[in-house]
Amino acid sequence: MAQRKKSLLIGINYVGSKHELKGCHSDVDNIAEFLSYRGYSNSHRDRVILSDNPVVAPDSPYYPTGHNILAAMDWLVSEPGCTLFMHYSGHGGQVEDVDSNRSTGLDDSLVPVDFEYNGQLSSTLLHQHLVTRMAPGCTLFVLMDCCHSGSAIELPFVYRTDADGQISLMDNLRKGAQLVGEAQDILSGGFNFNKMGEARELFAGATSFFHGLKHMGEQEEEGLQEGEFVGQYGSENKMVTMFSGCRDDQTSADANIAGRSTGAMTWAFLQIMKAGETPTYARTLQMTRQLLDQSNYTQVPQLSSGLDIDLDNLPLAI
Repeated sequence: MAQRKKSLLIGINYVGSKHELKGCHSDVDNIAEFLSYRGYSNSHRDRVILSDNPVVAPDSPYYPTGHNILAAMDWLVSEPGCTLFMHYSGHGGQVEDVDSNRSTGLDDSLVPVDFEYNGQLSSTLLHQHLVTRMAPGCTLFVLMDCCHSGSAIELPFVYRTDADGQISLMDNLRKGAQLVGEAQDILSGGFNFNKMGEARELFAGATSFFHGLKHMGEQEEEGLQEGEFVGQYGSENKMVTMFSGCRDDQTSADANIAGRSTGAMTWAFLQIMKAGETPTYARTLQMTRQLLDQSNYTQVPQLSSGLDIDLDNLPLAI
């Protein structure tokens, strides 16, 4: 029996505000059309669309306030045995890390339409609603087209490709722990300045593996033995994958392509999907980076996963 397919699409242009974007409503329309071709129903039972399109009343449950976004996420992941898809196009930001699981002190965040009054949605909160609460037997694919989105839902395995197509695994648990151990071994042999410098380099490397960030001046030694998001790594084992439009420290372009406003990441992803093949996760990441590079966008797309998946051989599951 085929699994039920559910989708949640969120597009926020911040209409009439000084933060206004142009392409987010179009992104939702384009993704909805793509999902229909992939066998997703457009009925209200199976698809929820949140938008600040002027035809949507501000008091509607489909208006993308923080409360409505979290409620829609809870709806998406509530039933067991479903294939789930979520797309977000809008502003992304960074907020103070209130639960101290980030060495940078910053959480990635989504920016609801009412953020000026009710705040942003931190990555910790998003993880709780999308990953922790996901019912058994589900798979979830997330496409994030926003700034500062590399670890927007705090998944343990983060992958990035360089301009030549080589993919690096930012293994936030295993590799980071190994580097921390090596640094401790150096220091335990007796202190001197040369050893301290080498240990600091290893600690900095561990930091980059733990959170997939390269914020200059923000790499700290404290807390590395714990890792970031370590409480979720070994216990949840959820099949959640996310393609994000950029690293945590980057912005994501609101583009105009062929005369139409669109998010650059959404455009690149759909171009690959329209090619008619079913690429692997690795190939999708590589082709997305190539398309963005060829179009002169500097943002670096990332793939993150709740499981250590076989990127080279596993077809993209949507």
